Amino acid sequence: MEEKNLEYYKEAYAREHEKSLTLAAKLADAERKNEDLEAKLNRIKGSIFWKLSTPVRGVIHFFVRNLQRIGLYGSFHGIMAKVKSKAIERRAMKQHGTAGFPDEVERKREEETVFADMPLISILTPLYNTPMPFLKELLDSVQAQTYKNWELCLADGSDEAHGQIGEFCLEASKADPRIKYHKLSKNTGISGNTNECYKMAKGRYIGLLDHDDLLHPAVLFEYVKAINEQQADYLYCDECTFHGSSVDKMITLHFKPDFSPDNLRANNYICHFSVFDRELLKGEELFRSRFDGSQDHDMILRLTGHAKHIVHIPKLMYYWRSHKGSTAKDIGTKSYAIDAARGAIADHLTRCGFKNFEILPTKAFETIFRIRYQILGNPKISILIPNRDHPEDIRRCVTSILEKSSYENYEILILENNTRNQETLEYYESLKDNGTVRILDCSNVIKDGFNYSKINNFGTAKATGDYILLLNNDTEVISLNWMEELLMYAQREDVGAVGAKLYYPDKTIQHAGIVIGLGAHRSAGHTHYKVANTNLGYMGRLCYAQNVSAVTGACLLVKKELWEKAGGLDEEFRISLNDVDFCMKLRRMGYLNVWNPYCELYHYESASRGADDQGEKAQRYNEESARFRERYVVELAQGDPYYNVNFSLNRSDYTLAVGPEDR
Repeated sequence: MEEKNLEYYKEAYAREHEKSLTLAAKLADAERKNEDLEAKLNRIKGSIFWKLSTPVRGVIHFFVRNLQRIGLYGSFHGIMAKVKSKAIERRAMKQHGTAGFPDEVERKREEETVFADMPLISILTPLYNTPMPFLKELLDSVQAQTYKNWELCLADGSDEAHGQIGEFCLEASKADPRIKYHKLSKNTGISGNTNECYKMAKGRYIGLLDHDDLLHPAVLFEYVKAINEQQADYLYCDECTFHGSSVDKMITLHFKPDFSPDNLRANNYICHFSVFDRELLKGEELFRSRFDGSQDHDMILRLTGHAKHIVHIPKLMYYWRSHKGSTAKDIGTKSYAIDAARGAIADHLTRCGFKNFEILPTKAFETIFRIRYQILGNPKISILIPNRDHPEDIRRCVTSILEKSSYENYEILILENNTRNQETLEYYESLKDNGTVRILDCSNVIKDGFNYSKINNFGTAKATGDYILLLNNDTEVISLNWMEELLMYAQREDVGAVGAKLYYPDKTIQHAGIVIGLGAHRSAGHTHYKVANTNLGYMGRLCYAQNVSAVTGACLLVKKELWEKAGGLDEEFRISLNDVDFCMKLRRMGYLNVWNPYCELYHYESASRGADDQGEKAQRYNEESARFRERYVVELAQGDPYYNVNFSLNRSDYTLAVGPEDR
């Protein structure tokens, strides 16, 4: 009887614990929204525009809203940086339009290239009331391909009023037998019509091309080259939206990361131009009609799950036409796509074995989502905080953890190293009776001078938790559920380190993920550095969890088991780049590193140890950067897979590279 009662209370506790975590998450969301609204209101009320007359204020508010949208309101420096970035982008655009098409010499070389494997590629294009100019341009872009072993499969669901489409396609198919045309008895939607295209296809590889879009003339050549050199079974490229009759009239350029599963779950960043080995379908439908509107996201999630060699061609080779009624113009024209996207992600997560997850909207875009995973069990987290003196910092940091954290199963280990400040020592004394906090004396560990890596390795050996959370003493918790947001990713078997979104006190971003090769030293740097917290980021990337090469050790969670497997922090990196090196070791071991923007903290960076750009510290950073570049020479030469070689390495704001000096 006692055993039954004990089991009953355990189950009851587990249920209540789960409820408390859910409530904490909701409370954190509400608090975040409230802070955002207050910040916006204060900016408006504090501006000179508020004092203007009512008619003028309406115009001013329009101006303010647009500045807030791009995250630059109230910042002259930010506005000028944006203007400069746009000017660079305009120059860079010229490299990615028709100026980048193969000239006569290059075209001849590509057309005459004979690969060991020359697969037939079936391009599927469902037609429905397609405007004739769009259809003619589409056919031209396919027939202009420098790789010739293709077929274009057209399934036409157009109504009777658009009979000229069929007439044109039949004439085209007579002139070029690679063009196959089938008039459908009825329109069955984009999924049904595309599936009819697939029935016509004979190729080993399948490509998907929308009826109003265009291809770069060398895209199939690049794909077949990757099939031969990398055994690619799923391929995609960079893309842009354009308007009018010329691809040079670009609106938005999307330069993508290499395959990033967490990005893909939150956002169909792969989109176009997908080409894949038909074996990946494994007998399933190509498009499933219940996901109409997001059928491509569903397909990509399924097929990349089966693929062994996913290859991203980092070149802009797909041109997505923006016109009235197109998804490229306005997702609102296809509002059902939002529900379909949520359903496709839910189906994928269920297939992957996840339960009790949540798929929530973000402020970035209607089809970019935040995913909440269920916390499994109640693992213990050991929070390691190195500290010397700095009573204000350590008090603020520890107090914010104790007062704001909704997660309860944790311990705080203050890694004390030679404090002399009396106020700090008195603060330590006040923590003696707190069972959650331990002070570990590390003075013997660093007799030869401060070594961040050595101190944290020492602390980890003394930790009793299942997870290790590295935390700087100059941080302050913002999100009540900050530990849960880290833990929900770190608990996954495929994930290594998980990092947070860190702000300076003025709410500009200090950390939003690390790119290797970025910055003057070409070792590593933070993206979106110093942009406003209202900024959505490049293609909305500040609004969803994503894969990155590394995250900062200022707030980093990892399984203790993985910490030990990776050998902890390398003590040769005494101060800098030890966290990036640790994440790179995890990457080499096959683990994903994740940055989650919904774990938020302030970071009063360098308050404890000062900046690294002067004197002895600058020399030390130069030495550690050189060591990092030597160790990761291969990875640096390849470029960060979660960035893009088309971005400048001199800037952190995803500005496009213009010349060799940017790379």
